[in-house]
Amino acid sequence: MTTLRWERAPLLILAVATLLLAAWAGIVRIGWDWPALFPALPMSHGPLMVGGFLGTLIGLERAVGVQKRWAYAGPLLTGVGGLLLIAGAPTGWGALLMLLGSAVLVAVFAGIIRTVPALYTVAIGLGALLWTLGNGLWLAGWAIPQVVLWWAGFLVMTIAGERLELSRMLRLSPTASRLFTAATALFVAGLLVSLAEYAPGVRLAGLGMLALAAWLARYDIAWRRLKAGGQARFVAICLLSGYVWLAISGLLALVYGGMTAGPFYDAILHALFLGFVFAMIFGHAPIIFPAVLGLPIRYSPWLYSHLILLHLTLLLRVGGDLLFWMPGRQWGGLLNGVVLLLFLGNTLASLKGKRQKEEAKV
Repeated sequence: MTTLRWERAPLLILAVATLLLAAWAGIVRIGWDWPALFPALPMSHGPLMVGGFLGTLIGLERAVGVQKRWAYAGPLLTGVGGLLLIAGAPTGWGALLMLLGSAVLVAVFAGIIRTVPALYTVAIGLGALLWTLGNGLWLAGWAIPQVVLWWAGFLVMTIAGERLELSRMLRLSPTASRLFTAATALFVAGLLVSLAEYAPGVRLAGLGMLALAAWLARYDIAWRRLKAGGQARFVAICLLSGYVWLAISGLLALVYGGMTAGPFYDAILHALFLGFVFAMIFGHAPIIFPAVLGLPIRYSPWLYSHLILLHLTLLLRVGGDLLFWMPGRQWGGLLNGVVLLLFLGNTLASLKGKRQKEEAKV
């Protein structure tokens, strides 16, 4: 029997509230004449989405996993940092708190790696380190386009490392592990090069994303869960469709790597952060929510609604970007926000049922 963990709920609520405000900021930034709600909100869209929402959510999940009270300082710091950005406090304060929060996550993984020194723990810990370095660059005054790929590295390596962990069930060959390491090295090399030469670095990182997408598509255990049906199949489809968007983002970065604003830049980032990352979130929400809150989730085929609409609305947005079709870009961005609301609604509705007995994890 599961027990609701009320003490964790405020951090999760803070993360979700930040997600909603970040989505609103994105809609304003894409050109809709909506009220900004808070003067500083539109300019904080990216940091709020990555640090305020995803950083807080992942930090909370890790704190629950290691069962150490000090680990909760991480999501608390990033969540409060997001609040400061929303309130319009000087950017340095929000950036400082997010830097400290990400440093806590690095400390969490330092302990995990000491206990389990494996390629997958190192990969996930590397993701936390890339996030921390990106936050340090941001605090030092580097522009968002120069640090956003470091934030992306946090999410890419976290997800890739988690999938590598589960792929151990397939008894991967040494060649598969070497290919994973090579793809990771290529991506990180791109980040480092971008500090001195932005366009070549972004293109190299894009090549690394393509390599990681190819590795995941080839070696992920999700392929073997497609025939399982039910929730297992839903999670597998979320994952595999997300890898397509990772590859698309990598390809776009390879072609348009010198962009720091405009439609091509928008397409690169949202193929990654919406198409790849949120497909992963949609797939793992039935696992994360029970772990964090102790609440059971009932699987329903209705969960496919927000997954399908995510891909359709993102195709509209990215297509609008690439074709310089502003109505498509704007409507795609607006509908992306609607999809996030649908996802939250479907997830809340699923919390009312009893946990199914079938295996949910793939």
